[in-house]
Amino acid sequence: MYQTIQGDTFDKIAKKIYDDEFLMDVLIKANPEHSRTVIFPAGVSLNTPSVPSKKVSTQNLPPWKRSKS
Repeated sequence: MYQTIQGDTFDKIAKKIYDDEFLMDVLIKANPEHSRTVIFPAGVSLNTPSVPSKKVSTQNLPPWKRSKS
């Protein structure tokens, strides 16, 4: 659960909670009653579902960033 502060937006909240503003769609889907809200007033309670952690695949990294085992 997240309590909004004046001026919050879905992307700002996603950045605060998930460290990724592109996960704002997760928040919007979890809070359909606020899907048309652009800028939140203070005191709105939003559901904040957990998201799977990002696993970095070494296969997609350039050769110099891959670990040498």
